[in-house]
Amino acid sequence: MDGTRPAVREAASGGGTDRRGAVVAALMLAMALAALDSTIVSTAVPQIVGDLGGFSLFSWLFSGYLLAVTVTLPVYGKLSDTFGRKPVLVAGAALFLLGSLLCALAWNMAALIAFRVVQGLGGGALQGTVQTLAADLYPLKDRPKIQARLSTVWAVSAVAGPGLGGVLAAYADWRWIFLVNLPVGALALWLIVRHLHEPQRETSGARPRVDWAGALAVFACGGVLLTALVQGGVAWPWLSAPSLALFGTGLALLAAVVVIERRAAEPIIPGWVWRRRTIAAVNLALGALGLLMVAPAVFLPTYAQSVLGLAPVAAGFVLSVWTLTWPVSAALSQHVYRRIGFRNTAMLGIGAASLILLAFPFLPYPGEAWQPTLLMLLLGAALGLFQLPLIVGVQSTVGWSERGTATASVLFCRQTGQTVGAAVFGAIANGVLAARLGGASDLDSVTRALDTGAPAEPVRHAIAEAVHAVYLGAAGAAALAFMVLLVVAPRKFPVLKD
Repeated sequence: MDGTRPAVREAASGGGTDRRGAVVAALMLAMALAALDSTIVSTAVPQIVGDLGGFSLFSWLFSGYLLAVTVTLPVYGKLSDTFGRKPVLVAGAALFLLGSLLCALAWNMAALIAFRVVQGLGGGALQGTVQTLAADLYPLKDRPKIQARLSTVWAVSAVAGPGLGGVLAAYADWRWIFLVNLPVGALALWLIVRHLHEPQRETSGARPRVDWAGALAVFACGGVLLTALVQGGVAWPWLSAPSLALFGTGLALLAAVVVIERRAAEPIIPGWVWRRRTIAAVNLALGALGLLMVAPAVFLPTYAQSVLGLAPVAAGFVLSVWTLTWPVSAALSQHVYRRIGFRNTAMLGIGAASLILLAFPFLPYPGEAWQPTLLMLLLGAALGLFQLPLIVGVQSTVGWSERGTATASVLFCRQTGQTVGAAVFGAIANGVLAARLGGASDLDSVTRALDTGAPAEPVRHAIAEAVHAVYLGAAGAAALAFMVLLVVAPRKFPVLKD
């Protein structure tokens, strides 16, 4: 299955462990860029809007970036299997840095959103290729170490990003949020060019064939459907003409993707991604992970401020503690899956996560801050035990020539799950609020009302019930992931020899 290419770690060994260490440092820097960019902008929104205007459009600073990252993941995965990891990673990093520079030079909100999309086009290459190279560089027994390092980078960036963005916006200028990417990215790019040497691919002499029609169709289909999910119920009602038009167009494009990919010699999304039980099960399980992650990431800060009465910094801490236990649990998961296997370890983690999420609605009202903090610590530990064994397991069942596609598919499903989760849980929260408070109440208007000093107690009760409903939905998503692993995934992953 691997036949066309020897492992990258063999090529890197010519310079000893120093060369591989330099490549790992570059991967960590690249991961930091992708992770920081998801959080660093959030605290600078008031300064950006004050300078550029366009308040009604600012949500697209996040949505545009997320859409571009998500829809390009499958494309970059296939390209890295076809042309190698290095050219894809170099091109993606260069595109990300170009987008960062353009963002710093933006003259209005529309331009900034367009340049954020350019950033996202590069960010998709960073996320997928870094994870793939991590598997290429290390044999199976050592992969948890590099994956734990990458998880730690992501966790630190998630905690530090909002604070760093706030400091730069307050004491320098919001444009430095994007300019700071340039030296970090340039160092990562130099390390990659200098130290990452992939062996020459053995080919039959035929030119590699790229399914550009499939890539364009996947990009268009993903962009339209994700836009419908992101904007539905926010910019327009779910059953309005714009929503129906976008969903209809997206389904038509999905049919076109199926037709094009079936006819392509080297499809961007090959059929084996869903025909192999292991990969299909992990794709579905990590899609459910993305779904359930929305509950704490989006709704817990509002709960902490509105129900518990915490300041924004303290509310952010309640959420961020899961980033402390997640990488630690991920690093230790190897000791579990070596004994009981990838599937059983992941089932243990997601089973525990479902119980933890289910416990949240039973917290007393209004409760103490330590109670949700403890649950988040436990949830991070459970999800670390769930996610990493699945990613390492899938990467270990495929050879070099399929690893980029397989890795991109699981990351794509997780990202898509987050987008679907934001739409579904947003609708659930708003529905509960409307039922409890009457009228067309939604979470955004209610929290703004609290800030202006409106009668708080009934509203706080309604917010608590809405967030409880969201956590019940997240527990259901965790239970779904458990059932997928139980029914679809093989008991023992078909791991290839290194």
